Amino acid sequence: MSGERTMVVAASAPGKVLMTGGYLILERPNSGLVLSTNARFYAIVKPLFEEPKSDSCAGAWTDVKLTSPQLSREGMYKLDLENLTIQCVSSSETGNPFVEYAVQYSVAAAQAAFDKNMKDLLLQGLGITILGCNDFYSYRNQIEELGLPLTTESLANFPPFTSITFNVENVNGGNCKPEVAKTGLGSSAAMTTAVVASVLHYLGVVKLSSSKDYQARKDTADLDVVHKIAQTAHCVAQGKIGSGFDVCSAVYGSQRYVRFSPELISSAQGAERAVPLPEVIAGILKGKWDHEKTEFSLPPLVTLLLGEPGTGGSSTPSMVGAVKKWQKSDPHKSLDTWRRLLDANSALEGQLNLLTKLSKEQWDAYKCVKNNCSMLTSDKWIEQAFEPNKEAVVNALLGAKDAMLLIRSLMRKMGEAAGVPIEPESQTRLLDATMKLEGVMLAGVPGAGGFDAIFAVILGDSSKNVTQVWSSLNVLALLVREYPCGVCVESVDPRTNAVTSTVSSVHSQ
Repeated sequence: MSGERTMVVAASAPGKVLMTGGYLILERPNSGLVLSTNARFYAIVKPLFEEPKSDSCAGAWTDVKLTSPQLSREGMYKLDLENLTIQCVSSSETGNPFVEYAVQYSVAAAQAAFDKNMKDLLLQGLGITILGCNDFYSYRNQIEELGLPLTTESLANFPPFTSITFNVENVNGGNCKPEVAKTGLGSSAAMTTAVVASVLHYLGVVKLSSSKDYQARKDTADLDVVHKIAQTAHCVAQGKIGSGFDVCSAVYGSQRYVRFSPELISSAQGAERAVPLPEVIAGILKGKWDHEKTEFSLPPLVTLLLGEPGTGGSSTPSMVGAVKKWQKSDPHKSLDTWRRLLDANSALEGQLNLLTKLSKEQWDAYKCVKNNCSMLTSDKWIEQAFEPNKEAVVNALLGAKDAMLLIRSLMRKMGEAAGVPIEPESQTRLLDATMKLEGVMLAGVPGAGGFDAIFAVILGDSSKNVTQVWSSLNVLALLVREYPCGVCVESVDPRTNAVTSTVSSVHSQ
């Protein structure tokens, strides 16, 4: 078995943008629209040794090496192959819980799947390299230090997998560890999913498709295994069972998502378990998962843009906690707001799906309206409704815009009632200015809101105008776009060569 699989396996998983469903998505059966992106996290797995190590206490443990070139870090771990505990043995590193649980649970899944320890392969060790696309991280400080304008062109000049910077402003006297400056695309979920996928593929538990073959694949059985393991590892690593939309989109791509029941993975929580980990993971794999994922993506000729305002990040857990507290203190008013938000989210989803439908049924009219409206502000779009087919497209565009405006209004009211800045005043001014630009259909704050990022959905080739205005308002437009491909292997993709060569060049410096 080991002779067949001692190769390099590279897997990647996308970052996400939660367009609708912030806060509501935490409770079943509320849904959210989540878009996967072209920002991808890579995990590259290969054996550490050519032959199984003979000095590892008769096969009781194996070595795991984690390399993160963007952080200039390497960590060595010991993985107990009997109990599947993992321990960081590098004196200079504190460990990475997301990778640790991803490795533990993936090896446990392999043992459950093959009913044996797979020691021959595992005793060769696991070398894991993790790399995130630049879009996951903020490079505003470097751009400003270089005296460059806050534009996508400046951002595009940074080489792939540029070293990551840290937020040091909030570190008090060295008592707090500085945090990586991120853009809110779900790096931990994408990283966990990529590591799980690469290890499972490497061990032969699953056989994943390349990005080239992704759209043609109908059988999701292997993806379902990756999802269950990644979801469990990510929840345990972060210490709470979240909604899981970030991991689900990292596995399956853009979708309409309804969360799973938390009880499905409760057996993996807690340091003290009554049963061995492979049995726990086997139970989770056999469980009937009740999350819902429905195919969804933006309509044709419509583009997602993301902007980084640079006004500081927001703590999603504390904001969620404040909203939950408000719900308990004022159940009548909160329930009314909740229901209106659900209706508004549903209305936006309906208009976007209608646009997709119209594009298939009336392509010429659809394309004509999109091209013309991309050069007009939304208050002038109605002028394009001079034929029945075109009127239907224009009405759907305006319906989507109105639904988004209502969502924003209700989210602001919820934030004011809960005492948290879901759409802060600075973001409101920025979004209102964006909505007045030619070709802009939607603008909002993704996910839980706050100061992290803004998004816009634009028609046709309007992006240059929007990014230029954003730059003048001190907003850095990111290079992120929607890309509906979920987790995949990269061994037959041209990006694999770029990834592995980048690893080598960073590692050799």
